[in-house]
Amino acid sequence: MFFSGFGAAWLALWARSEFQSLLPMAAVVLAAAVLLGLAYRVYRANAPALRASRNSPASMRRSRVFGIVNIAQWAAIFVVSLLLSRTGHAEFILPAVVFIVGLHFIPLARLFSYRPHYLTGTALMLLAAVYPFIGTAGPKSDIGALGAGVILCLSAVWAIVPRRCSVPRVA
Repeated sequence: MFFSGFGAAWLALWARSEFQSLLPMAAVVLAAAVLLGLAYRVYRANAPALRASRNSPASMRRSRVFGIVNIAQWAAIFVVSLLLSRTGHAEFILPAVVFIVGLHFIPLARLFSYRPHYLTGTALMLLAAVYPFIGTAGPKSDIGALGAGVILCLSAVWAIVPRRCSVPRVA
């Protein structure tokens, strides 16, 4: 659900700056609502197992570390944005935010034992490192918001699409 919500926010930022019409924004909102609805269905299907493990020591530790990682992410975004703004490099705030968001997925991948977070985080960090140097708009390019939105939405789709596990057959 986080991926679809934040992915939609990045795509809405892109659509707002790229288009004069409300139609693209409405399409982003509609797609986000569908994706969020699908994610919520997966969440509800797993709710009993989540409730059963909610008070376990491992779950409480994960929640605590998750909170610390997210507080560190937002603090880093605040500090880096303030520094870039005050040093006359405000155009690099968006790439820095995308990079920090990507970076925060690395410890979360290990925390949740969810390897796709490594791919999401790496893709976001690569996007942030490369897109400011593509085209004439530089770091102010809308490619940053578009790319971040697409990466997060694709990560949401990956997380909610059921996959078959192949179990070796015993002879």
